[in-house]
Amino acid sequence: MSASHAISRVLVGQSGGPTAAINASLAGVIEAARGLGASVLGMRHGVQGLLAGDLVNLDATLPTAADLELLRHTPSSYLGSCRYKLPAIEDDPTPYQTLFSLFDAQGIDAVLYIGGNDSMDTISKLAAYGEKVASPVRFVGVPKTIDNDLEGTDHTPGFGSAAKFIATSVAELGRDASVYDLENVLVVEIMGRNAGWLAGSACLAREDGLGFPSLILLPEAPVEEDALVEAVAAKMHESKTVVLAVSEGARRPDGTLMCEAPLGGAKLDAFGHEAALSGTSRYLAGLLGARLGIKTRAVELSTLQRCASHIASATDLAEAAALGAHAVQAAADGLTGVLPVVRRTGNEPYTVEYGLVRIADVANEERHVPATWIAASGMDVTPDFADYVRPLADGLPSHVPAL
Repeated sequence: MSASHAISRVLVGQSGGPTAAINASLAGVIEAARGLGASVLGMRHGVQGLLAGDLVNLDATLPTAADLELLRHTPSSYLGSCRYKLPAIEDDPTPYQTLFSLFDAQGIDAVLYIGGNDSMDTISKLAAYGEKVASPVRFVGVPKTIDNDLEGTDHTPGFGSAAKFIATSVAELGRDASVYDLENVLVVEIMGRNAGWLAGSACLAREDGLGFPSLILLPEAPVEEDALVEAVAAKMHESKTVVLAVSEGARRPDGTLMCEAPLGGAKLDAFGHEAALSGTSRYLAGLLGARLGIKTRAVELSTLQRCASHIASATDLAEAAALGAHAVQAAADGLTGVLPVVRRTGNEPYTVEYGLVRIADVANEERHVPATWIAASGMDVTPDFADYVRPLADGLPSHVPAL
């Protein structure tokens, strides 16, 4: 790590999927940098745009406190995004040489990258190259991902707002599905490629009193289709309406994705992940309808989960901004290759503290829902999961008026 000294110019980018809170982190970065007397440049479309020299002067485009306050509550990524994977340094140093020449030309003291697992891979590689060439530039990550699967932190900005939207939507959809006096199944498909944090957060919908979702399927708990059909049939003895909250990454015990049945497999992105998972809800609605002879409906919450700023969590936005500010301070303290994280210190009342981890220790790692938070049936979560997610979705309505 480099010696501590002041920073005069910060470069910041956003990468990966947008969220309702990623711009709050950007606002936190800008505000903290200005507080230290530094100017702020933004890279358009992440490191991919940066390689093309596509920069924006954020002091000119967002000059006032009112601009930053509006930015905090604006969904999606103000600077645009990308899913660009830097090559290994030993395989191709050319992109690194281009980027570090740009850093020198622009007088950059610190580079901050707001993103999830794949984005941390990028900033980790830049930090490693910077150390290799003895660059004075500091490289700091800022956590973001609605998937909540980043290691080293209690949770990630974007997750709380998405959880709030999911729980509220499932509660409302459940009430809508239950208005008719007939047997029916509603399958709600929720984002989550390999980790079930988002689908699990649907458990908060039960706090409206109806008890939906009836079952929750997570990638961490593969399920046999026959067992699922039996579980749904059993739930129909309790209620004519059954609501399933299903992760898009729900799997069978042999490891195949439920969505592979209609789609024949999912395309991969630059990081080797399934890039376009969908169809799980349609497949299961068709399966249950055929096996049980009842009405079924499939609903995909899709990108609404990550852009619904109208229902964003106040806790989420505040923590996102704070993490952006902590990243700037880490750079000002002379640190590089680090990531500010949230550490929960209490649940009632909810309290946190902020710390730092080495990016190299968490990049490309995935944090899964603990087995102890998954019900023995493999088709639900435990009360501990609800206790974990509840304060992150601060402001979630506890009651929805009956129809």
